[in-house]
Amino acid sequence: MDLSKVKILVTGATGFVGRNLVELMRERGLNPVTPARSEFNLLEQSAVRAMLDTHRPEVVFHLAGLVGGIGANKARPAEYCYENLLMGTMMLHECWRAGVRKYITLMGGCSYPAQAPSPIKETELFNGMPQPESAPYSLAKAMSAVQAEAYRRQHGFDAIVLVPGNLYGPHDNFDLANSHVIPALIRKFVDAKTNNQPEVVAWGTGKPTRDFVYVGDACRVILKAAEEYSGSDIINVSSGRPISIRELTELIAELVGYRGRVTWDHSKPDGQMFKGFDVSRMKQLLGAECPTPLREGLKKTIDWYLSKPAGLRL
Repeated sequence: MDLSKVKILVTGATGFVGRNLVELMRERGLNPVTPARSEFNLLEQSAVRAMLDTHRPEVVFHLAGLVGGIGANKARPAEYCYENLLMGTMMLHECWRAGVRKYITLMGGCSYPAQAPSPIKETELFNGMPQPESAPYSLAKAMSAVQAEAYRRQHGFDAIVLVPGNLYGPHDNFDLANSHVIPALIRKFVDAKTNNQPEVVAWGTGKPTRDFVYVGDACRVILKAAEEYSGSDIINVSSGRPISIRELTELIAELVGYRGRVTWDHSKPDGQMFKGFDVSRMKQLLGAECPTPLREGLKKTIDWYLSKPAGLRL
């Protein structure tokens, strides 16, 4: 599909992935419609229908959702389940009803079973329960894969589901109350350096491993999939290069220039211990990779964060 010849709509365009994807689209000469939350409440079916009837897109990237780290998921599980399940279900259904030609959405890597062997293959999706701390959110997002396949079988609807690894990069959420590990660590170390704090406290033991992917790489793969892929299989989008949280923490401290000590708070949850993603399907079906080295991506992210006035960094 030639995206330059179709009308594109992006939900969640002010979010982390949305901002980066829209920037990439505009760099490529595309002009997506980016409705604001104040215009259309995607938790109301009538609003979703009105948005699609108003803009009549041919391709929809559904990126809106309620997202957050372990702490936020533990504190507000009902909200994370309800909002993501309802939004995803209504968006896909109403896009089919409106005659959208292609629908692209994302599912979190946390939707995979907690005990899935690492690197995780896409075929593991329903072989067990996800990590308890984020299960309400994770299962709500996993339903997008079920619904996409159901609408493909019954209606021939071209809906694809991609599964990014642990994303990081510019425009991330740096609010410590609900951010993910990389933005949280960047903010902690920047604040500690600025305030001459002798110590930074990190969550857990530092032993878990994660597979991080620079958001710019992921967005390029998302666009490539929209243009070239119409299969029913979900596809992991990640670097395929896991690193321990302890090593990550040390690297961020080095790049920020923090010289104090790091203390590990073992009373805080580690989450899943080992999680890397098998990216062979991404390479085989899309001919794509996520090549940005972690050090390079972190430096870009830290530079972006530092370029923003303190009050605008969240």
